Amino acid sequence: MSTPSTMERNEVQIQPGTLQGVPGKKPKRRWWVWLLALAVLGYGAYRVRKGMLANQATTAAQGVNLRSLSVPVVAAKTRKGDIGVYYTGLGAVTPIYTVTIRSQISGYLMQVLYKEGQIVNKGDALAEIDPRPYQVMLEQAQAGLARDQATLENAKVDLKRYQVLTPLKAVPEQQLATQEATVKQDEGIAQTDQAQIDNAKLDLIYCHITAPITGRVGLRLIDPGNYVTANDATGLVVITQIEPISVIFPLSEDQLPAILAKMHAGARLKVEAYDREMKTKIAQGWLSTIDNQIDPTTGTVKLRANFDNQDGSLFPNQFVNVRLLVEEKQGVTLMPTAAVQRNSQTTYVFLVKPDSTVTVRPITIGTTEGDDAEISSGLSPGDVIVMTGVDKLQEGSKVRVQMYGEKAQKGS
Repeated sequence: MSTPSTMERNEVQIQPGTLQGVPGKKPKRRWWVWLLALAVLGYGAYRVRKGMLANQATTAAQGVNLRSLSVPVVAAKTRKGDIGVYYTGLGAVTPIYTVTIRSQISGYLMQVLYKEGQIVNKGDALAEIDPRPYQVMLEQAQAGLARDQATLENAKVDLKRYQVLTPLKAVPEQQLATQEATVKQDEGIAQTDQAQIDNAKLDLIYCHITAPITGRVGLRLIDPGNYVTANDATGLVVITQIEPISVIFPLSEDQLPAILAKMHAGARLKVEAYDREMKTKIAQGWLSTIDNQIDPTTGTVKLRANFDNQDGSLFPNQFVNVRLLVEEKQGVTLMPTAAVQRNSQTTYVFLVKPDSTVTVRPITIGTTEGDDAEISSGLSPGDVIVMTGVDKLQEGSKVRVQMYGEKAQKGS
């Protein structure tokens, strides 16, 4: 038998189920295989999750795109209501009565019995002129009357004696006639004296100046101690009637026939006074009268409206905006004026249909008052029309409506 070679002897055979060179031990498990498997599973789960998120994002984006196709607008409903037909003009507050108080006699101003800006009543004392010179004149006139009355009585006695003697031919008839004339002359002198007395008494009354009307006094024009003259152009003070007060305003002659028709029918036309910005209503009154002629240079006619003005809100010479109510239309279709659209051909609105799309609807506007407009044709009460957002609309546009006056819903 041949013997194995050295290499063959040195080889160690590895038996299955044994470690190299260690008979009887099993080999270790390979842990990295499991780690690799877990990594593959995790990557697969990541890809699945990413795909789901991508699908959700795509769906959301599609929803946003679909939502963005609807134009957000603010809309309002037409309604049935009443609207007034007003004529407007710029007016000036004018007192019905204005009086400049002047002295009717000359003399020194002794007292001023009013306060500037005070409301005085008719007959209230306003000022006093020094009455002493006029009291002396009265006394002189009374003395003259007494003297002349004595002369008159003496002449009457002589006349009676002559009337007895003349038939007896004791006194010539010429002397009787002369005596009759003397009596009449003395009577005239006595009447003149009485007139002087009355004039002196009147001057004494004029020394006490009173208010001829009820109203508000203005600033004092003459101070006490000054010498005033009769009918001085400056005057002592000005009184203006405040309650009631009037406003005079012009309107076009084309508007006059409608006003005259109402007045001839017995209607009492309401007039409103507003401030310069036409925002605040100051007072309400009634049309009083119309001027008797039209101004040919402006084609307007003046009207006067009276106001009670118990609160003093209207002040003389104040400029106000006047609105005259000529007619009140009842039960008409109304819509906000903000929804009215115009182009070179027509007047129209965007009408919202039940399927949330809009259509262009031509309309006819009647009376416009404030924020409301009367619709003569084209719409019915309850129609939904677009107020804001019309710049993005066209025929058939899809809209997302928020009604005027309602708060926007969260997330809309």
